[in-house]
Amino acid sequence: MSAVLLPAQVPTKAVRRLAASVLISEAFVVFFAVLVAVRLTPDRTRAVLITGTVLAVIAIALSGLLRHRWAYLAGWLLQAALIATGVAVPLMFPLGLIFAVLWAAAIRVGSRLADR
Repeated sequence: MSAVLLPAQVPTKAVRRLAASVLISEAFVVFFAVLVAVRLTPDRTRAVLITGTVLAVIAIALSGLLRHRWAYLAGWLLQAALIATGVAVPLMFPLGLIFAVLWAAAIRVGSRLADR
């Protein structure tokens, strides 16, 4: 697979650091977006809280597992899940897209730094 989708067989420190930064930032943004989404969709409060909390916890957990190559695929699945939450809360579509681009950039730039 290309460097945009997955890093090399053994992810380098540069890739891990950049990807972890994206995931931790994503966890914070998802947490605060959930607080806003609860106000925007009062009829779905419980579902929004549970989904947002699970996504934020997964992002934090994945940031610690980036030494494994499979964690990057799981990161892509997390990005897809975040975009999919836009079905319930339209505010999440642009946030999901922004973090998917940041995720791809982290892998690509980190891989390029490793090649130097």
